[in-house]
Amino acid sequence: MKKIALIGQPNVGKSSLFNRIAKKRIAIVSEQSGTTRDIRKHNVEIFDKEALMLDTGGIDETDDAIFSNVKRKSVETAKEADIILFMVDGKRIPDDKDKELYYELQALGKELALVVNKIDNDKEMERLWSFYEFGIGEENLFGISVSHNRGTTKLFDWIYDRLPETVEPIQVKKEKEGEEDDEFEYDEELIEEVIEEESNEIKVAIIGKVNVGKSSILNALTGQERSVVSPIAGTTIDPVDESFEYEGKNITFVDTAGLRRRGSIEGIEKYALMRTEDMLQKANIALLVLDASKPFADLDEKISGLVDKHGLATIIVLNKWDENMDTFKKLEEEVRRRFRFLFFAPIIAVSAKTGRSIDRLKDKIIAIHENYSRRISTSVLNKTIETAVMRHALPSPNGAYLRIYYATQFGVKPPRIALIMNKPKLLHFSYKRYLMNFLRENIDFEGTPIHLVTRGKGEREEEEEVVTQY
Repeated sequence: MKKIALIGQPNVGKSSLFNRIAKKRIAIVSEQSGTTRDIRKHNVEIFDKEALMLDTGGIDETDDAIFSNVKRKSVETAKEADIILFMVDGKRIPDDKDKELYYELQALGKELALVVNKIDNDKEMERLWSFYEFGIGEENLFGISVSHNRGTTKLFDWIYDRLPETVEPIQVKKEKEGEEDDEFEYDEELIEEVIEEESNEIKVAIIGKVNVGKSSILNALTGQERSVVSPIAGTTIDPVDESFEYEGKNITFVDTAGLRRRGSIEGIEKYALMRTEDMLQKANIALLVLDASKPFADLDEKISGLVDKHGLATIIVLNKWDENMDTFKKLEEEVRRRFRFLFFAPIIAVSAKTGRSIDRLKDKIIAIHENYSRRISTSVLNKTIETAVMRHALPSPNGAYLRIYYATQFGVKPPRIALIMNKPKLLHFSYKRYLMNFLRENIDFEGTPIHLVTRGKGEREEEEEVVTQY
């Protein structure tokens, strides 16, 4: 699949064009210069052809630590791309900085288009003449207005002509006696392959306070500098995702924006907070990143509450542990004390700087996802519940006789187990907690919450009483 890179100075409209091509609002758009800082990827369709779109951060020549990293990563992305869309602001006359960037990109020998944005009407098309001094041919110069959706069709046609044909899925003609129609059905082996591929997907959200090292951990896990890293809090704004294969699984990591106290959230960080919530809804596993070199804060606990809210499998990652002289045992005790409701989550101390325990963290992600997706056979489940009841008899509230007919698992991600009973509403929470703890002692549910429901015979699912393991 060919890659298309969007390159340009800050605030020229790259993210708006990215959203237009993707046909959805993915990148955060604002008037604030430098909103996009990391590389954002998304599979797109140009008419009936596919491509991978890369939205880069605005290239700014300032000495700012963040923007110097942004420029370097943007140029590296251009080198990897097959097609480069160099975008400039049509409201301004061409400047030397734009020319230097254009010539630098031209030297790469890639398919290159000069996209002049903010040409909002026919009169403003006259401004295009000043951009011919770049030495570009007319066929590679496009005057567009993303906000008014002007001139984009011509640009899309240019991109389309440079993309390979999309391979059509295998189809088998459906034979119908006495009928002539164009109905098709997909080859069954192809469907099974797609289903198997989907089952290998693991989506991991990396969450935590600002400046705890989330982007550094993402870079260490993926083995490449995917996110811009700087000591400045709030560097990551857009959630950044990166996929790679590991142990036969396709793992997609999402580095979310660092979260602050609500009163400290300003400007585009409000959008970042909303995007973080959206990403958590789609994730399977959360890596809760804590800075082990500093005392834990109340905000760490509040952020961890998002994990419980979305029912995610969890790994607690202690970053920068090499900067703390405390023993791991002491740190572990502190984590268990402050994050009691995440007692099921394993704790791994890592150093994104040195790479310590990063491979161990990858292996743990695979293992936790298996637990999060685990299906327990009805026979094993009932035997376990039966043993638990024998060891600790069911209570008799107000003399009522309680009986569990059987147990069955009715869902995964996280595991959902139903107890079919004669009087489900009378079973006390403390006994349900005992049963869930007994299940954990006998079945590997490390890293994942368990949802346990009690139900009477014939009750509809929406009438269930759901109990989440804290």
